[in-house]
Amino acid sequence: QVQLVESGGGLVQAGGSLRLSCAASGRTFSSYAMGWLRQAPGKEREFVAGISRGGGRTYTADSVKGRVTISRDNAKNTVYLQMNSLKREDTAVYYCAGRLATTDWVPVASRGYDYWGQGTQVTVSS
Repeated sequence: QVQLVESGGGLVQAGGSLRLSCAASGRTFSSYAMGWLRQAPGKEREFVAGISRGGGRTYTADSVKGRVTISRDNAKNTVYLQMNSLKREDTAVYYCAGRLATTDWVPVASRGYDYWGQGTQVTVSS
């Protein structure tokens, strides 16, 4: 199993940047595909970005493509989400999630992940 703790959320003005971090416990972090998902008030949780266990494959939702980069450092058991040119519609609780993977497969939907962090709030003001 893996336990996930997000950090880096906060209040930022539109056009600004934030970098979210997700620290994972355990010695097998490199065996997990990781993802970032978000949930805005009154909306369903949606996929933002995902990365394969080795970091060689990434997927990004169309809604954030070109503004968001996911990366990971397996030596530090950490996955990151760099968000630039933030918009008000990016306001949401952002969740880090993981799925034990035997290949470079990356889940691109909420139901594909088994382990979740507690979430970190990102608020973008105009």
